[in-house]
Amino acid sequence: MTLIGLGKTAVVCGATQGIGFESAKALAVLGYSIVAIARNEMKLKEVIAGFSTNEGQSHTYIVADFSNPQSVQQVVSKWVNSGNVAHVLVNNTGGPKGGPILQAKPQEFIDAFNQHLVCNHILATALIPGMKNAGFGRIINIISTSVKQPLPNLGVSNTIRGAVANWSKTLANEVGRFNITVNNVLPGATNTSRLQSIAAVKAENTGESVEDIFAEMAAESPMKRIAEPEEVAAAVAFLASESASYINGINIPVDGGRTKSL
Repeated sequence: MTLIGLGKTAVVCGATQGIGFESAKALAVLGYSIVAIARNEMKLKEVIAGFSTNEGQSHTYIVADFSNPQSVQQVVSKWVNSGNVAHVLVNNTGGPKGGPILQAKPQEFIDAFNQHLVCNHILATALIPGMKNAGFGRIINIISTSVKQPLPNLGVSNTIRGAVANWSKTLANEVGRFNITVNNVLPGATNTSRLQSIAAVKAENTGESVEDIFAEMAAESPMKRIAEPEEVAAAVAFLASESASYINGINIPVDGGRTKSL
């Protein structure tokens, strides 16, 4: 892939760890200047210092807490009103806690809806005008394979991820004519802190070891392993590249073939 990111900026959410971090790193290699978003300012400073600057990029960060959509609105509006333009937006937020859907409290759905769909929408609506003026935009949402095949004991997550997927498809239909694409990356089991947390909760409830739970997850994939975050980030980099210019409004599973539907 050529350095399509030269002179362009990518806003990457959840950029201090896991898939968000690896996605930001991969986009920097493509020449993008990165605006990393997360809650922890110390970690943000640390990670942007390690992103590639081989093409003269300048990386920065925004501190935001996605559990508070109003604060996200304020900090992103301030960034845009300062004359900044984003050409790529990677929406990526840690998922809600696991558990059967019948055990979920109504507030859990509301909190997850705000953290995922509402914050995604705030960011997109703030950044799309700049993408329109630039004649180029890529919005990439990190969701889950649960939009194709709901996952056991992730009732709230399954529900909200589906809402985000349909929001994304609707948005893709509206902004495609401006050379803005909107796509979803659907990670399967991936070696992130979230997966480790889910495994730890399951281990506590079942008496199994975390290692055994990871082995069970790996066995569900035809490739007999779980993904590494950089393998998901490769799909993000592809969607932000010139090679994906006519790919719009789709879901791309990165799950080693685990999802049983096409």
